[in-house]
Amino acid sequence: MTSDVLLIDGLCALCTNTGKFISKRQTMELDIIEQNSEFGLKILNKYQVEIDSLVLIRNNKKYTRSAAAIRCLLYMRWNWRLLFPIAWIVPFPVRDLFYILVSRFRK
Repeated sequence: MTSDVLLIDGLCALCTNTGKFISKRQTMELDIIEQNSEFGLKILNKYQVEIDSLVLIRNNKKYTRSAAAIRCLLYMRWNWRLLFPIAWIVPFPVRDLFYILVSRFRK
């Protein structure tokens, strides 16, 4: 794997549209792959990810849920990257709670 990878749930309209949104605005190389694809499953197994969530592999390190979502801003144009430090101000438990609530009702 030569670039960073974002694994999304290909069966979820919110996830698919988010992937499209990022790919149209990205400035750094980021492969967006469905988790249930053959390649996606290999990556999940390699990094021992067992949750059905957004997964970002950045510099061979895995990030999930809100940590992955916020780091996706780093791949986008400068105006989106400005939101990155603001998003980190929100405490981790609050960010993940919000992420979990949205992910429960996404399908």
